[in-house]
Amino acid sequence: MLEILIVGAVSSAIYAMLAVGFTLIFGVARILNLAHGSFYALGAYGAYFFTAHMKLPLLPAALLAVAVVAVFGIVVERVLIRPMRKSQLAMLMITLAVALVIEQVLFLTFGSEYRNVPAFIDTKFTIGGVDVGGARLLALGVGVVLIAALWLFIQRTRLGSAILAISQDPVAAQYMGIPSDRIFAVVMGISAALAAAAGVLAGPFLTVQPTMWLLPIVKAFAIVVVGGLGSIPGSILAALMLGYAETIVAYMISSSWTEIVSVLATLLMLMFRPAGIFGRRAAF
Repeated sequence: MLEILIVGAVSSAIYAMLAVGFTLIFGVARILNLAHGSFYALGAYGAYFFTAHMKLPLLPAALLAVAVVAVFGIVVERVLIRPMRKSQLAMLMITLAVALVIEQVLFLTFGSEYRNVPAFIDTKFTIGGVDVGGARLLALGVGVVLIAALWLFIQRTRLGSAILAISQDPVAAQYMGIPSDRIFAVVMGISAALAAAAGVLAGPFLTVQPTMWLLPIVKAFAIVVVGGLGSIPGSILAALMLGYAETIVAYMISSSWTEIVSVLATLLMLMFRPAGIFGRRAAF
Protein backbone atom coordinates (compact mmCIF):
# COMPACT_ATOMS: atom_id res chain seq x y z
CA MET A 1 0.00 0.00 0.00
CA LEU A 2 2.82 2.41 0.85
CA GLU A 3 4.52 1.68 -2.48
CA ILE A 4 1.25 2.40 -4.32
CA LEU A 5 0.90 5.69 -2.44
CA ILE A 6 4.43 6.81 -3.32
CA VAL A 7 4.47 5.70 -6.97
CA GLY A 8 0.96 7.06 -7.51
CA ALA A 9 1.98 10.42 -6.05
CA VAL A 10 4.95 10.65 -8.44
CA SER A 11 2.78 9.82 -11.47
CA SER A 12 0.16 12.30 -10.32
CA ALA A 13 2.73 15.09 -10.00
CA ILE A 14 4.01 14.52 -13.56
CA TYR A 15 0.46 14.35 -14.91
CA ALA A 16 -0.53 17.47 -13.00
CA MET A 17 2.33 19.51 -14.50
CA LEU A 18 1.27 18.39 -17.96
CA ALA A 19 -2.44 18.91 -17.41
CA VAL A 20 -2.24 22.26 -15.62
CA GLY A 21 -0.29 23.78 -18.51
CA PHE A 22 -2.69 22.23 -21.02
CA THR A 23 -5.79 23.51 -19.24
CA LEU A 24 -4.20 26.92 -18.57
CA ILE A 25 -3.77 27.74 -22.24
CA PHE A 26 -7.28 26.46 -22.99
CA GLY A 27 -8.88 28.33 -20.10
CA VAL A 28 -7.27 31.65 -21.06
CA ALA A 29 -6.81 31.58 -24.84
CA ARG A 30 -9.31 28.83 -25.78
CA ILE A 31 -6.51 26.96 -27.54
CA LEU A 32 -6.71 23.16 -27.53
CA ASN A 33 -2.98 22.71 -28.01
CA LEU A 34 -2.17 19.31 -29.52
CA ALA A 35 1.53 20.23 -29.55
CA HIS A 36 1.60 20.32 -25.74
CA GLY A 37 3.14 16.83 -25.54
CA SER A 38 5.89 17.98 -27.87
CA PHE A 39 6.95 20.61 -25.32
CA TYR A 40 7.33 17.74 -22.85
CA ALA A 41 9.51 15.85 -25.33
CA LEU A 42 11.59 18.95 -26.11
CA GLY A 43 12.25 19.48 -22.41
CA ALA A 44 13.62 15.94 -22.03
CA TYR A 45 15.68 16.14 -25.22
CA GLY A 46 16.90 19.62 -24.30
CA ALA A 47 18.29 18.37 -20.99
CA TYR A 48 19.96 15.49 -22.83
CA PHE A 49 21.45 17.75 -25.52
CA PHE A 50 22.82 20.39 -23.16
CA THR A 51 24.43 17.79 -20.86
CA ALA A 52 25.65 15.22 -23.42
CA HIS A 53 26.69 17.52 -26.27
CA MET A 54 27.20 20.96 -24.76
CA LYS A 55 28.76 19.48 -21.57
CA LEU A 56 26.81 21.78 -19.26
CA PRO A 57 26.15 20.84 -15.62
CA LEU A 58 22.72 19.31 -15.12
CA LEU A 59 21.02 22.19 -13.29
CA PRO A 60 21.96 24.91 -15.82
CA ALA A 61 21.13 22.49 -18.64
CA ALA A 62 17.68 21.79 -17.19
CA LEU A 63 16.91 25.48 -16.62
CA LEU A 64 18.14 26.35 -20.12
CA ALA A 65 16.04 23.57 -21.66
CA VAL A 66 12.90 24.84 -19.90
CA ALA A 67 13.63 28.45 -20.92
CA VAL A 68 14.24 27.51 -24.57
CA VAL A 69 10.99 25.52 -24.74
CA ALA A 70 9.08 28.41 -23.13
CA VAL A 71 10.42 30.82 -25.77
CA PHE A 72 9.60 28.29 -28.48
CA GLY A 73 6.03 28.06 -27.17
CA ILE A 74 5.68 31.85 -27.37
CA VAL A 75 7.00 31.82 -30.95
CA VAL A 76 4.52 29.09 -31.92
CA GLU A 77 1.66 31.12 -30.44
CA ARG A 78 2.68 34.37 -32.13
CA VAL A 79 3.62 33.03 -35.56
CA LEU A 80 1.36 30.02 -36.12
CA ILE A 81 -1.58 30.05 -33.72
CA ARG A 82 -2.45 33.74 -33.49
CA PRO A 83 -3.35 34.16 -37.20
CA MET A 84 -5.61 31.07 -36.92
CA ARG A 85 -7.36 31.97 -33.65
CA LYS A 86 -10.75 32.61 -35.24
CA SER A 87 -11.00 28.96 -36.31
CA GLN A 88 -10.83 26.20 -33.71
CA LEU A 89 -10.36 23.58 -36.42
CA ALA A 90 -7.44 25.50 -37.92
CA MET A 91 -5.76 25.77 -34.49
CA LEU A 92 -6.19 22.04 -33.92
CA MET A 93 -4.64 21.28 -37.30
CA ILE A 94 -1.72 23.68 -36.90
CA THR A 95 -0.83 22.43 -33.39
CA LEU A 96 -1.02 18.83 -34.61
CA ALA A 97 1.25 19.75 -37.51
CA VAL A 98 3.73 21.35 -35.08
CA ALA A 99 3.77 18.15 -33.00
CA LEU A 100 4.43 15.98 -36.05
CA VAL A 101 7.17 18.29 -37.32
CA ILE A 102 8.89 18.27 -33.92
CA GLU A 103 8.72 14.47 -33.85
CA GLN A 104 10.42 14.24 -37.24
CA VAL A 105 13.06 16.82 -36.30
CA LEU A 106 13.90 14.85 -33.16
CA PHE A 107 14.04 11.64 -35.17
CA LEU A 108 16.37 13.12 -37.79
CA THR A 109 18.56 14.82 -35.18
CA PHE A 110 18.84 12.17 -32.48
CA GLY A 111 17.66 8.98 -34.20
CA SER A 112 15.11 6.50 -32.94
CA GLU A 113 17.28 5.15 -30.11
CA TYR A 114 16.32 5.75 -26.51
CA ARG A 115 18.29 8.54 -24.86
CA ASN A 116 19.33 8.71 -21.22
CA VAL A 117 18.57 11.96 -19.43
CA PRO A 118 20.82 12.29 -16.35
CA ALA A 119 19.14 12.36 -12.96
CA PHE A 120 19.71 15.04 -10.34
CA ILE A 121 19.69 12.33 -7.66
CA ASP A 122 20.95 8.82 -8.47
CA THR A 123 20.60 7.31 -5.03
CA LYS A 124 17.61 5.41 -3.71
CA PHE A 125 15.81 6.17 -0.48
CA THR A 126 13.99 3.76 1.79
CA ILE A 127 10.63 4.98 3.08
CA GLY A 128 8.78 2.57 5.34
CA GLY A 129 10.64 -0.36 3.82
CA VAL A 130 9.94 0.78 0.23
CA ASP A 131 12.89 1.68 -2.03
CA VAL A 132 12.17 4.81 -4.07
CA GLY A 133 14.47 6.42 -6.60
CA GLY A 134 15.68 9.90 -5.75
CA ALA A 135 14.71 11.13 -9.23
CA ARG A 136 11.08 10.14 -8.59
CA LEU A 137 10.97 11.87 -5.22
CA LEU A 138 12.50 14.97 -6.77
CA ALA A 139 9.88 14.94 -9.53
CA LEU A 140 7.16 14.77 -6.88
CA GLY A 141 8.60 17.62 -4.81
CA VAL A 142 9.36 19.95 -7.71
CA GLY A 143 5.97 19.25 -9.28
CA VAL A 144 4.16 20.27 -6.10
CA VAL A 145 6.31 23.41 -5.76
CA LEU A 146 5.79 24.48 -9.38
CA ILE A 147 2.02 24.05 -9.27
CA ALA A 148 1.80 25.90 -5.95
CA ALA A 149 3.97 28.70 -7.36
CA LEU A 150 1.74 28.96 -10.43
CA TRP A 151 -1.35 29.17 -8.23
CA LEU A 152 0.18 31.95 -6.11
CA PHE A 153 1.32 33.77 -9.25
CA ILE A 154 -2.19 33.76 -10.72
CA GLN A 155 -3.91 34.70 -7.47
CA ARG A 156 -1.47 37.25 -6.00
CA THR A 157 0.23 39.16 -8.85
CA ARG A 158 -0.91 41.91 -11.19
CA LEU A 159 -0.13 39.81 -14.26
CA GLY A 160 -2.01 36.91 -12.69
CA SER A 161 -5.04 39.16 -12.22
CA ALA A 162 -4.85 40.05 -15.91
CA ILE A 163 -4.77 36.34 -16.79
CA LEU A 164 -7.82 35.77 -14.59
CA ALA A 165 -9.66 38.67 -16.21
CA ILE A 166 -8.96 37.39 -19.73
CA SER A 167 -10.08 33.88 -18.78
CA GLN A 168 -13.37 35.12 -17.31
CA ASP A 169 -14.39 37.76 -19.88
CA PRO A 170 -11.95 38.52 -22.74
CA VAL A 171 -14.04 41.36 -24.19
CA ALA A 172 -14.47 43.20 -20.88
CA ALA A 173 -10.78 42.71 -20.09
CA GLN A 174 -9.79 44.31 -23.39
CA TYR A 175 -12.10 47.28 -22.68
CA MET A 176 -10.24 47.69 -19.38
CA GLY A 177 -6.96 48.01 -21.29
CA ILE A 178 -5.57 44.50 -20.75
CA PRO A 179 -3.52 43.47 -23.84
CA SER A 180 -4.99 40.08 -24.64
CA ASP A 181 -2.38 39.12 -27.24
CA ARG A 182 0.44 39.70 -24.75
CA ILE A 183 -1.38 37.68 -22.11
CA PHE A 184 -1.92 34.81 -24.55
CA ALA A 185 1.81 34.75 -25.33
CA VAL A 186 2.74 34.76 -21.63
CA VAL A 187 0.32 31.94 -20.86
CA MET A 188 1.64 29.90 -23.78
CA GLY A 189 5.16 30.35 -22.45
CA ILE A 190 4.12 29.24 -18.94
CA SER A 191 2.26 26.25 -20.36
CA ALA A 192 5.26 25.19 -22.46
CA ALA A 193 7.63 25.68 -19.51
CA LEU A 194 5.53 23.43 -17.24
CA ALA A 195 5.45 20.69 -19.86
CA ALA A 196 9.20 21.00 -20.44
CA ALA A 197 9.86 20.82 -16.69
CA ALA A 198 7.80 17.62 -16.55
CA GLY A 199 9.93 16.20 -19.36
CA VAL A 200 13.19 17.12 -17.62
CA LEU A 201 12.06 15.58 -14.33
CA ALA A 202 10.53 12.43 -15.83
CA GLY A 203 13.28 11.85 -18.40
CA PRO A 204 15.62 9.92 -16.06
CA PHE A 205 13.04 7.20 -15.31
CA LEU A 206 10.79 7.25 -18.40
CA THR A 207 11.40 6.54 -22.08
CA VAL A 208 12.99 9.40 -24.05
CA GLN A 209 12.51 8.92 -27.79
CA PRO A 210 10.91 10.95 -30.64
CA THR A 211 7.36 9.60 -30.25
CA MET A 212 7.23 10.30 -26.50
CA TRP A 213 4.94 13.32 -27.08
CA LEU A 214 1.88 11.23 -27.92
CA LEU A 215 1.16 9.54 -24.59
CA PRO A 216 1.45 12.75 -22.52
CA ILE A 217 -1.05 14.59 -24.72
CA VAL A 218 -3.49 11.68 -24.32
CA LYS A 219 -3.03 11.80 -20.54
CA ALA A 220 -3.37 15.59 -20.43
CA PHE A 221 -6.52 15.52 -22.55
CA ALA A 222 -8.05 12.80 -20.38
CA ILE A 223 -7.26 14.76 -17.22
CA VAL A 224 -8.77 18.03 -18.41
CA VAL A 225 -11.88 16.24 -19.65
CA VAL A 226 -12.35 14.53 -16.29
CA GLY A 227 -11.47 17.62 -14.26
CA GLY A 228 -13.30 20.10 -16.46
CA LEU A 229 -11.90 22.10 -19.37
CA GLY A 230 -10.37 25.31 -18.09
CA SER A 231 -10.36 24.28 -14.40
CA ILE A 232 -6.94 24.13 -12.74
CA PRO A 233 -8.32 22.61 -9.48
CA GLY A 234 -10.17 20.06 -11.59
CA SER A 235 -6.97 19.19 -13.47
CA ILE A 236 -5.04 18.68 -10.23
CA LEU A 237 -7.77 16.46 -8.78
CA ALA A 238 -8.11 14.47 -12.01
CA ALA A 239 -4.32 14.04 -12.18
CA LEU A 240 -4.37 12.54 -8.69
CA MET A 241 -7.23 10.24 -9.64
CA LEU A 242 -5.56 9.09 -12.87
CA GLY A 243 -2.12 8.65 -11.30
CA TYR A 244 -3.42 6.46 -8.49
CA ALA A 245 -5.85 4.57 -10.73
CA GLU A 246 -3.04 3.60 -13.10
CA THR A 247 -0.77 2.62 -10.24
CA ILE A 248 -3.42 0.39 -8.66
CA VAL A 249 -4.18 -1.25 -12.02
CA ALA A 250 -0.45 -1.84 -12.62
CA TYR A 251 0.00 -3.51 -9.22
CA MET A 252 -3.24 -5.52 -9.16
CA ILE A 253 -3.50 -6.55 -12.81
CA SER A 254 -0.63 -5.62 -15.15
CA SER A 255 1.27 -2.53 -16.24
CA SER A 256 0.16 -3.22 -19.83
CA TRP A 257 -3.41 -2.35 -18.77
CA THR A 258 -2.60 1.10 -17.42
CA GLU A 259 -2.93 2.91 -20.74
CA ILE A 260 -6.61 1.98 -21.02
CA VAL A 261 -7.40 3.80 -17.77
CA SER A 262 -7.14 7.31 -19.25
CA VAL A 263 -9.13 6.37 -22.34
CA LEU A 264 -11.85 4.73 -20.26
CA ALA A 265 -12.01 7.69 -17.87
CA THR A 266 -12.43 10.09 -20.82
CA LEU A 267 -15.17 7.97 -22.37
CA LEU A 268 -17.14 7.61 -19.14
CA MET A 269 -16.88 11.31 -18.31
CA LEU A 270 -18.02 12.37 -21.77
CA MET A 271 -20.98 9.99 -21.50
CA PHE A 272 -22.19 10.93 -18.02
CA ARG A 273 -20.79 14.40 -17.23
CA PRO A 274 -19.38 16.16 -20.31
CA ALA A 275 -18.54 19.33 -18.32
CA GLY A 276 -16.15 17.38 -16.06
CA ILE A 277 -15.95 17.32 -12.28
CA PHE A 278 -15.66 21.08 -11.83
CA GLY A 279 -16.89 22.27 -15.22
CA ARG A 280 -16.03 25.55 -16.89
CA ARG A 281 -17.38 27.83 -14.16
CA ALA A 282 -14.81 26.60 -11.68
CA ALA A 283 -11.86 27.66 -13.83
CA PHE A 284 -8.94 28.94 -11.71
